[in-house]
Amino acid sequence: MRPIHIALAVFVAALWGVNFVVIDVGLDQFPPLLFCALRFLVAALPAVFFVGRPQVKWRWILAVGLVLGVGKFGLLFIGMRAGMPAGLSSLVLQVQAVFTALAAMVYLGERPGRVRLLGMGVALAGIALAAVDEGASGPLTGFALVVLAAALWGVSNILTRKAAPPDAFRFIVWVSTVPVLPLLLLSLLFEGPHADAQALRSLDWGGAGAIVYVAWISTVAGFGAWGLLLRTYDASAVAPFSLLVPVFGMSSAALLLGEGVGPLRWGAAVLLVGGVALTSLAGRRRAVPADTPGPLRPAVRSRRPGGTSASRTPS
Repeated sequence: MRPIHIALAVFVAALWGVNFVVIDVGLDQFPPLLFCALRFLVAALPAVFFVGRPQVKWRWILAVGLVLGVGKFGLLFIGMRAGMPAGLSSLVLQVQAVFTALAAMVYLGERPGRVRLLGMGVALAGIALAAVDEGASGPLTGFALVVLAAALWGVSNILTRKAAPPDAFRFIVWVSTVPVLPLLLLSLLFEGPHADAQALRSLDWGGAGAIVYVAWISTVAGFGAWGLLLRTYDASAVAPFSLLVPVFGMSSAALLLGEGVGPLRWGAAVLLVGGVALTSLAGRRRAVPADTPGPLRPAVRSRRPGGTSASRTPS
C-alpha cells in the first residue's frame, strides 16, 4: 500500500476507535435506542440521495439492516448504557470475527483450518479474561449485551457475504435506512415517549456533536474512506488495519474518559486482538489461491468489500 493510503487506513481506525468515546458521551444525553435511531437517521437520509439505487436485492438490505442496525448496534448502545466501558466495548466487539467464523461453519459449510481454530481459541480466552476483569469492577450485564451484539454482527457478516454487494459504501448507506423506524418504535415502547421528548428538548451542543460524529464522521466519512481503500487494494491488505480500532478505542477512553486499563484488561487485549488476527487473516489468505489467474483477481476483490467492510463495521 502507498504511504498515503496506509495513513488513511490508520486514520479511519482512529476515527472508529474514538467513536466509542463519542457514543459514551451521547448516551449521557439520549436513551440508547433513541440515540441509535438518530445515528442512522442522520447518516442515511442525506446520503441516499447521492449514492444511487442499491445494487443488491431488497431482502438482503432488510435482513442486514435489522440484524446489524437494530440487533447489533441496539444491544451495543444498551450495553454501554448499562455500564460497559467504552474502551472495553471497542475491544470485546472484535470477537465478532470468531462468531463470523462459527456462523460460516454452520450456514456456509466452511471448514476452519488449524490456524483459524487456534485463533478462535485465543480470542475466546481473551473474552474470558475480559469478563473476569469486568466482573471484578462492575456488573456483567453490559458485558453480556456487548458480546451478544458481537454475535449478531457475525450473523450480519454472513448475510452480507451472501448478498455480495459490489459497492460496500452504497450498501451500508441503504442498510442504514432500515433500522430507523424499528429503533424509534422500540424506543417509544421501552424507553417511553416522555424520556425521548425530554432528551430532544434538552439537546445541547455536546449531544448534537455526538450525533454528527457517529453519523457523518464515523459512518459516512469512515465507510467512504474504507470503501476507497477496498476498491484500491485486496481486502487482505486493508482489513488488518481494523485491528487498530480497539487500540485507539482503549487509549482514547483512558485519555478522555479516565477509564483505567489494568493488567487483566491489557492481557485480554493482547489475547483478543491476537486471536482475531489469526482467525481473520488465516481465512483471507486462503480466500484467493496463489495460482488464481491474474484477470480473475479484480472480480474476487470486487465481491469482498461488502463482506469485509461489514465485518469490520465498528460502532
